[in-house]
Amino acid sequence: MGVAGTGKSTVATVLAERLGWTFAEGDDFHSEANVTKMSAGVPLTDADRWPWLDAIVAWTAEQDQAGRDTVVTCSALRRIYRDRLRTAPGMTVFVHLTGDPELLSQRMQARQRHFMPASLLSSQLATLEPLQPDEPGMVVDVGAAVEDVVARAIQALEPNPH
Repeated sequence: MGVAGTGKSTVATVLAERLGWTFAEGDDFHSEANVTKMSAGVPLTDADRWPWLDAIVAWTAEQDQAGRDTVVTCSALRRIYRDRLRTAPGMTVFVHLTGDPELLSQRMQARQRHFMPASLLSSQLATLEPLQPDEPGMVVDVGAAVEDVVARAIQALEPNPH
């Protein structure tokens, strides 16, 4: 979880490969209307997000029923969104990726073929409710190398049953 530019997709891909888990890009669950809205620089509302989060929960439930552990990227900016994601069967553990806003903005400006413009970073940062102590997971700064970030994420998962 985390705002745009934290490297969720990169970290999650490596994490899933390392663990042998099934990976899903959370952005792929967005409706065409959501993508169009974000592409135009318009932040999503809660009403826009609920069907997206429900689609992620449904996919996660299907994977759980098939006996597969998963890694899913999702901004999960607010506690109520994370609470919704935790309605999926099995255990949901969050790795909250954080970083300096200037670094995140630079990353967003450098990436290509992504619908989320750097102009939406400030709205995401304003919406973000950091992972709370009673939520399963950990916070990892993305200023480190990807391998180090993944190693910290694996540490967050180790005490939890797979």
